[in-house]
Amino acid sequence: MRIAIVDDLAAERTLLKGRLEWQLQRRNVQADILEYESGEIFLEAARKAPFTAAFLDIYMDGMTGMEAAKKLRKTDTDCLLVFITTSTDHALEGFQVRALHYLVKPFTEADIDALTDELLARIPQPDKYMELKVEGSEIHLRYQDIVYAEHFAHLIYVHTTVQKTLATRQPFKTFIAPLKDDTRFFVCGRGVIVNLEHAKELEGAAFRMADGSRVFVSQDLLKSARQALMEFLLQRGRMV
Repeated sequence: MRIAIVDDLAAERTLLKGRLEWQLQRRNVQADILEYESGEIFLEAARKAPFTAAFLDIYMDGMTGMEAAKKLRKTDTDCLLVFITTSTDHALEGFQVRALHYLVKPFTEADIDALTDELLARIPQPDKYMELKVEGSEIHLRYQDIVYAEHFAHLIYVHTTVQKTLATRQPFKTFIAPLKDDTRFFVCGRGVIVNLEHAKELEGAAFRMADGSRVFVSQDLLKSARQALMEFLLQRGRMV
């Protein structure tokens, strides 16, 4: 993880760097925290290697933090941006560059503590996967590649994002055991589980999936299915 602190005041950079290092150490997280005294120098460094997050002081001599953010967004849409400021007057501009947060001076240790948790929650983590035996071979199947799975005639048919259906022989209860702890998955009834990540909406008694398929839900589970989809969409909205 690479973090940039961009501020034309050395004392401000040092203060923030020390507090970030302390919070990350408490969480056993390794990160390179690099300091830049101007937006121009920061952008040059970002062109050579992307940053996971950048703390940009809005009010700097020369290029402002907001100007640097707008230039960065032309080539980097993933860097998490935090603006350091004395007010939130630039909220609209911050929205346009998808700013994660405003760190208003004078900030406290509690502010950095909460912000560190938010940053770490937004950093994509490697997706989980399961091992399946398919046609005599062991394969690794990422959770995100599962659209839905159904149990039929002693086999589980796993429909995937590459429009390929994998058939594996195992009890349905065994197959869904690890998935039930993941909020993306909902058991639609006897022998069917769906990945809400690929569900567009709940139409009548079925999920309409992004690939055009429909996954039917048991009548007694419709209310739970609607609630699960709503909660998942709300959670995903917070993560974007």
